[in-house]
Amino acid sequence: MNRCGDRSAAVLAFAALIGLLFFPAAAQAAPERTDEASVLAEYEAYYDRLLSVKDRDGIADGGFLVVEDQIFALEPDEEDSLLMVPAFDERYHRLAVFIVDTDGQIRYRTEQLETNYCVKGRMRQPIQSIAAVSFQDLNRDGRTDIVLITFCVNEDGAYAGETYKVGDVLFQDSSGDGFYRDYRISEKINRFGMNKSADSIAAFVRDGDSTEFLYTASTLRELQRNRFRVIQEQCYLRTFGKLGKLQVTPGTYRIADYDIFMVYLVNEQGDIVSVLQPMGGYDNLYALKGVTCRDIDGDGLKDIVILARYSYEGGDGELLIESDYRIYYQRTGGFVPDTEIRDTYRCSDEDTMEILVEKARAYWGWQTTDD
Repeated sequence: MNRCGDRSAAVLAFAALIGLLFFPAAAQAAPERTDEASVLAEYEAYYDRLLSVKDRDGIADGGFLVVEDQIFALEPDEEDSLLMVPAFDERYHRLAVFIVDTDGQIRYRTEQLETNYCVKGRMRQPIQSIAAVSFQDLNRDGRTDIVLITFCVNEDGAYAGETYKVGDVLFQDSSGDGFYRDYRISEKINRFGMNKSADSIAAFVRDGDSTEFLYTASTLRELQRNRFRVIQEQCYLRTFGKLGKLQVTPGTYRIADYDIFMVYLVNEQGDIVSVLQPMGGYDNLYALKGVTCRDIDGDGLKDIVILARYSYEGGDGELLIESDYRIYYQRTGGFVPDTEIRDTYRCSDEDTMEILVEKARAYWGWQTTDD
């Protein structure tokens, strides 16, 4: 049975999406200037190609490049198991997932995936590759679900060349032939950084662990109630001009095998007044090397510099460790991240906090011995 879904319903759903998604996202490339009608026409032609694929041999003829080393059996212990066959559209870089039986017939297909909406309002998506595939029962209904993670690299825009992950879950339906996706779950997986691995996605979807509170908590007490661990040796009380006396509070929350690193500025009443996210696209805090509060740009206000070592998964699945830093400048209403110095100077494992401060001040054209 072909469970590819109704073409008109898919096109209408995409039309609704592009009506909502014509804006640039913070961690994504800006969309090309194009109108909704032309994008919808492109999608209709693309979706017709997707529906025209009838069997496994026809995937390539439909303009899709099969990822041969990521084809897996849903039930590896069964001889007649269905196969998951991922393939990228060669024109738009969009990912499609085909479920194929032992005769090569396509039983289900979908391209309604989070990774296909990285660049809002545009058919062409970032260059992608498969980072991880996992088969688990995530909603505890006895059926095998698919966890899918892609690597994405934007071709243009403010984040061009930077690799990031996009996670998704396809839940198997009661028929055993088809799958469905809960966009609310996928949205939270990616918005709150739970896309690092199949294990972190499973921890959220199956076990109920979540990093959402790290971004929504209003007090330090709320953070600690949710098992946020403060790194006491790097916790400081400092006066930040008109912002008053604030506690610089770095710490981690562990989900699956990852320590998610955050820094909060907390007032004397215990309320969070600012949240810093120095990890960026890294997977895990390996070691915190230091936090300092000093004037970096010479405006007389204390800024915040954070130096740490992070671990992340390389393109071939290898574990990599890298030293990196973030600078946050104090402004009247809070703190803003540096967007210039890191493009000029990338630190090494040998760099200390003093070296970083000296180089950052030199970038702004000043130095001092009075801290």
